Amino acid sequence: MSRIAERFALLRSRGEKGLIAYLAAGDPSLATSRRLVHALAEAGVDMVELGLPFSDPLADGPVIQAASQRALAAGANTDNVLELVAALRADGLQIPLLIMTYYNLVLRPGVENFCHRAAAAGVDGLILPDVPVEESDEIRAAAGAVGLDLIQFVAPTSPPERIRRAADLARGFIYAVSSTGVTGVRDRLPPQLTAMVEAVKAVTDTPVAVGFGISRPEQVRQVTAVADAAIVGSAFVRHCGEGLPEHELVERVRILAEELKAGTRPGTGWDSRFVKNEA
Repeated sequence: MSRIAERFALLRSRGEKGLIAYLAAGDPSLATSRRLVHALAEAGVDMVELGLPFSDPLADGPVIQAASQRALAAGANTDNVLELVAALRADGLQIPLLIMTYYNLVLRPGVENFCHRAAAAGVDGLILPDVPVEESDEIRAAAGAVGLDLIQFVAPTSPPERIRRAADLARGFIYAVSSTGVTGVRDRLPPQLTAMVEAVKAVTDTPVAVGFGISRPEQVRQVTAVADAAIVGSAFVRHCGEGLPEHELVERVRILAEELKAGTRPGTGWDSRFVKNEA
C-alpha cells in the first residue's frame, strides 16, 4: 500500500476527510519551502503537492504562475526540488509528498530516470496536468515500476467513458477539477460539483480529491461533504508573494492550514484571521 493510500485509510478510520496543500517549491526560497512544508504537516495537512516550477504552466492561474516565476528566479529546478524532498524525509516528515509539474520536465531527463530519482528522494505521487489519459502509458509504466502513484484527472466536461477510463487507471486518488479553466481562488464552487464527484464514485472506490477554486473553510466543508479530500493551492501560495518575513509567512500559512483542516472535521469551527473572501 502506498503512503497516499495509507493516509486515506487513516482518514477513514478517524471519520474525517483530507486536506491537500499546494506550494510552489522554491517560492520564496527552497529553505523557506522546507519550513512551510513542516508547518503544513504540523497544522494537520494530510498531503503536500510541491510544484516543480515550469516556464509555461498552462493549468495554473495568475497566483500560481507568479509563484512559479519567483521560484524559477530564485533558482528552483528539478535537482534541488528533489533534494528538498530528500531533506524533508531526512527530517522525519511522514505525510505523502507529490510533485506537480508539466511533462517537459519529466521528458527532459528521461521518463524512467525522472521517476527513479523522484521515488528515491521520497516522492509518493506525480500530478501532470498536461498528460491526458490517452497519452499516459509511458509515464504510468515508469511511475508504477518504482511505486509512484500517477494521479488521474476528471473534469466537469469528462464524459462517462473518460471517467471510467481514469477510474480504471487511477492510483492514490483521482483529481476532480471543480470547474473548467485554471487554478485560483473563487467566491463559490459550481453547482455541478456534487454530480461530478458522485459520477466518479459510482465507478470506483479510489478516493476523490477536488481542486481548483477552494480557499475557505466553508468551501472545504462543501467539497468534503461529497469528496474524500479538498486541494488548496492559491490560498497558500498568495502569502508567499507578500514579501513577509519568513517567520510571519510560516505562521500565516500554519494558521490558514489549521482553519482549512478544521473544515474536514465534522462539528469543528475555525478562526478566519487570514482567510480572505476574494474572487
